Amino acid sequence: MRMRRLYLAAVLAAVGLGGIQGGAQAQLANDGEWPMAARDYASTRFSPLDQITPANVRKLQVAFTFSTGVDRGQEAAPIVVGNTMYVVAPFPNYLYALDLTRPGAPMKWKFEPNPDAKSQGVACCDLVNRGVAYADGRIFMNTLDGQSIAVDAATGKEAWRTKLGDIRKGETITMAPLVVKDKVLVGNSGGELGVRGWLVALDTKTGKEAWRAWSTGPDSDVLIGPDFKPFYASDRGKDLGVKTWPGESWKIGGGNVWGWISYDPQADLIYYGTANPGPWNPAQRPGANKWTSGIFARSPSDGQARWFYQYSPHDLHDYDGVNENILLDIPFKGQQRKVLVHPDRNGYVYVMDRTNGQVLSAEPFVHITTTEGVDLSTGQLKYNPQKQPRTGQTIREICPVSPGGKDWQPSSWSPRTQLLYIPHQNLCQDTETYDVSYIAGTPYVGVDNKMYAGPGGNRGLFTAWDVANGRKRWQIPERFPVWSGALATAGDVVFYGTMDGWFKAVDARNGTPLWQFKTGSGIIGQPIAYRGPDGKQYIAILSGVGGWAGAIVSGGLDPRDGGAANGFANAMKDLPSYTGKGGTLYVFALP
Repeated sequence: MRMRRLYLAAVLAAVGLGGIQGGAQAQLANDGEWPMAARDYASTRFSPLDQITPANVRKLQVAFTFSTGVDRGQEAAPIVVGNTMYVVAPFPNYLYALDLTRPGAPMKWKFEPNPDAKSQGVACCDLVNRGVAYADGRIFMNTLDGQSIAVDAATGKEAWRTKLGDIRKGETITMAPLVVKDKVLVGNSGGELGVRGWLVALDTKTGKEAWRAWSTGPDSDVLIGPDFKPFYASDRGKDLGVKTWPGESWKIGGGNVWGWISYDPQADLIYYGTANPGPWNPAQRPGANKWTSGIFARSPSDGQARWFYQYSPHDLHDYDGVNENILLDIPFKGQQRKVLVHPDRNGYVYVMDRTNGQVLSAEPFVHITTTEGVDLSTGQLKYNPQKQPRTGQTIREICPVSPGGKDWQPSSWSPRTQLLYIPHQNLCQDTETYDVSYIAGTPYVGVDNKMYAGPGGNRGLFTAWDVANGRKRWQIPERFPVWSGALATAGDVVFYGTMDGWFKAVDARNGTPLWQFKTGSGIIGQPIAYRGPDGKQYIAILSGVGGWAGAIVSGGLDPRDGGAANGFANAMKDLPSYTGKGGTLYVFALP
């Protein structure tokens, strides 16, 4: 009952925290917990713990480690509720509960969901899982083969299981669920196989489907009704999810929901992005391809859409729209605004009015050649015609690449510094498109890429972004793409990991390196902070290289094959010289 009360207090409270106020920041009853992947509904990934500071962070030591038993890409965030840590592994998606009250945090229980092994053959970009969520005494998780499962947090016993996807079509699930009131929100992956995207709400008690919002198709499928009021004229009209596609191609049109969901309890709206249209070859799908590569605001109760904005209409380069949406109440251009901040794969940091979907600013945070800005009067992305794909031709120096200026790896926000900390890549690519036919459960792409380092030669960057002024405050170059999440803390220390295995701490205000630790494998996980039963602040991170960026190692690809992993292997051919496979949780604390 104590854990249930803590969670209810978290979601009902509307207490401000620095620059984040109102319902968008669900203030936790126990500020030492981390109950969901992003920690809070506003997706800030900010911890109010402040024991670890720039003055003492150099003293951090390993408190304990734990093997997940799986050596594929470890993209998850551990979560902590009460005195227990919960960790989910990549396929076969083991779920562990660790006892934080005992030395070394031994395992309390292990849950094995036994997903269908055939799902490994249709997974796009490694066998990853991005985390679990806690609510009302249960852990909610997803499996690669398209199932959503509720597990008793105390015993590890299965409470319910709901099959949502069909691996025969190429459907998988890799995203971390979000629990909003009595609903578990889950989306699918599989756009590279022509899978039609959706977001589903399940009843937390029974697992029964409450509603399903498709990302393409008629308004009745997309849950667009009389309350749908998008800000821009280009998003208004009946059945645009059909009319902006040739024929019935919307039925295999992608728009999957495999990224992050945020929630504003005050407005009672969820915000989430939709992924790329299928196939990648844009010549095969003339039109804007609604409702892909954009963002929806919806009611969590019935799924009805309130507004939509398309970051990349008729997505030319696989830019998607699934990245995190950070909900802030901050002064912006002379006014106190309820904003949504979204660093997109297309290379722009969007600041939007989250009440209506208006773009207030869109500033580049990486080197961009594919577009020439965003027209704020229409909301339209201005494509560079010189970089548009043309079937049978190789288009060179496409920047950013298909994984974007940044991909799924989540940023963090500090209300103390008023800065957004963005882990991302610095890559460009050459692209050739070709016609492709749809066959269920097989790749439906039609593009060959060759990726390589962007300007300066470094393939990764960690950037502190001044949201209010739309500019970079400071930046750290890294050898490889920074594919881990970021963590900001009230001690003014920011943490992130590198693909060659370094876990780093830097000064939140100026980026000064403060501490680093070499883990056993490259880091693509999401760091968290929590308060242990002993009252100390701990920092946790999963080490284990993989994902799209690290597939050359986790998938054992041949470094000589530059086209492997759809061209990402060309940019990462030296990664095997710096790291090997892994699957270990590292937890750090001051002595």
